[in-house]
Amino acid sequence: MAYATDNRASGASLIQKISEFRAAMNDRVAKYKLYRQTLDELARLDDRDLRDLGISRSMIKGIATEAAYGTK
Repeated sequence: MAYATDNRASGASLIQKISEFRAAMNDRVAKYKLYRQTLDELARLDDRDLRDLGISRSMIKGIATEAAYGTK
């Protein structure tokens, strides 16, 4: 009598997992760059310009977070 055994792991291959990890890291880096750029640009504005936009200094981090990540 003969028996067959299959020891292969189910799911994604190692190369697929590495590729997905790199894509996720690239996405995180791009979002963080957008966050920093938005934060820096708003922080450079003087109080008068911010007032014209209806923004207070305490709102800058929240606005940058929402611009980059879509949430506050």
